[in-house]
Amino acid sequence: MGGGVIDEIFATFREKGRSTYLGEPVTLTEHMLQAAVAAEDDGADDELVAAALLHDYGHLIHDLPEDSAEHGLDTAHEDVGHAFLARHFPPEVVEPIRLHVAAKRYLCAVEPSYLDELSEASRHSLELQGGPFDEAEVREFQRNPHWRNAVRLRRYDDLGKEPGRRLPGVESFRPVLEAVLLG
Repeated sequence: MGGGVIDEIFATFREKGRSTYLGEPVTLTEHMLQAAVAAEDDGADDELVAAALLHDYGHLIHDLPEDSAEHGLDTAHEDVGHAFLARHFPPEVVEPIRLHVAAKRYLCAVEPSYLDELSEASRHSLELQGGPFDEAEVREFQRNPHWRNAVRLRRYDDLGKEPGRRLPGVESFRPVLEAVLLG
């Protein structure tokens, strides 16, 4: 059941996931695997583990150059990934993915120290993504039923930048993806 889309996702990881993750010392695949492992280590449910694994899938499938951010262009990877993944996975998986950039903006607004903890590349992308939320945007974000999991996903995202870390293969997450795939 659904093995076709999972096979397609894994093939995309193999084909494009070796690219460097936007100014960070890891590849896109390493980054997303580290986020998924962080979710597992945190005891997250299968939906959130799947979201962590796939949160930057939009970077693998958009048609823009890898160095778009360096040229002042936001790729809106969260929307690109969401548009593809929403055809195959439930809102509990894809909404945190769609909201993980907004969650960064949210955290910068509500936790002043969070901005200081961001990597240089993440601070640069924050500027392209609109900067920290204002008070109205914070309230609007908190109205979304998936906002808390988006914040959890954001924190897993932040943990996914450790070079040289020993990681499982993407295939090890097949059972998780199969468990949450839309029927």
